[in-house]
Amino acid sequence: MQTRTYPQPAGLSLYASIVLASAIGPLALNMYLPSMPGLVAYFNTSPGMVQLTLSLYLVAIAISQLIYGPLSDRFGRRFMMLVGISIFITGSFICIWATTIETLIIARLAQAFGASAGIILSRAIVRDLHDAESTASVLGYVTMAWVVLPMIAPSLGGFLEVRWGWRSIFWFLTFLGFVSLLLSWAKLPETNQNLNMPSSNRRPYLEIIKIPIFRRATILLTGSSLVFFSFIGGAPYIMINVLGQSPLEYGMWFVLTATGYMLGNFTSARLAKKLGIERMILIGTTSSAIGGTAMLAITLSGYLSPFWLFACMSMATFGNGTTIPSGTAMALSADSKHIGAATGLAGFAQISIGALITQILGFAQTGYPLIAIWSIAVFAILTLVFYTSTCQQGSIYERN
Repeated sequence: MQTRTYPQPAGLSLYASIVLASAIGPLALNMYLPSMPGLVAYFNTSPGMVQLTLSLYLVAIAISQLIYGPLSDRFGRRFMMLVGISIFITGSFICIWATTIETLIIARLAQAFGASAGIILSRAIVRDLHDAESTASVLGYVTMAWVVLPMIAPSLGGFLEVRWGWRSIFWFLTFLGFVSLLLSWAKLPETNQNLNMPSSNRRPYLEIIKIPIFRRATILLTGSSLVFFSFIGGAPYIMINVLGQSPLEYGMWFVLTATGYMLGNFTSARLAKKLGIERMILIGTTSSAIGGTAMLAITLSGYLSPFWLFACMSMATFGNGTTIPSGTAMALSADSKHIGAATGLAGFAQISIGALITQILGFAQTGYPLIAIWSIAVFAILTLVFYTSTCQQGSIYERN
């Protein structure tokens, strides 16, 4: 077994730079949402064209993770983080001066490509600095910021648009990008311990995907993510078209879902080192399965309401918040020489497959209004079954 040493973290300033760098991507996604309806008239275009500024943003986030991961293994986490944030600033600045919807779409792609660096490299940096259990604990705290900031982002974006117009949102994001760049430049050291070591492997993804523990962790992460993506893809339709609620009521109830995820993150942060990541994943997948099954049972009994929909989903997202930090730590422990590539491949699987499921549910729910509830229950149960049937496949420490 390869022995690793873990450097002493630089302190709170290091983690502040990681949190901010990882948060600008979700902020740029969610702050922009209130402006989308108004941009149809502003650019004299179609809703579909404006929708591309959102959907292509997600596509770019997913694909760019495959790029940053191996490049950070080769050129360093710090260098690639600074490059990514610089690209984000450039994209945000172009958004400010966009005069056509086509320019805005291209600028949003640049934003997403740059923001992806913070999302993926923050996880790799944490794994560079900690063993597996500590990684799960620290990621629990870091991930809480990814939940809190997007919760307030639409309100902040709406305020900025009403007060100063939609371009002010991108001025704010440009400013935030500069702060993140300066903080990373000043406080983020190079954490890749294998940076100067020679490596003959030029195809890290093919090597990583051969490792059983990585495949297991990625399947667990993707299964847990599909529970959430199923809800995102179907809950608005169920709330508004089936239960007769307003978009505002949907937004208010959604706080329960985010709160459940935050509590799961907090539980992971507090208990991962004490209980170990295997037990945390068991707690998380069990909680998600209970929440998904309860939601389906209540639906079949005819008692579905906004309260039960979101109460059950908050139990499922509590499970997600508990599972994902530990599952990520497991995936990144598969091969210490290619932590960045492992992060990129696992993240790509979660987002790309999740986006596909969301799109499928969007088409299917017209004929099957409650299909998202079935999807939530099925994915939650299958993830738990997969975990329990593979939990004897060996220790995560075999190759870390």
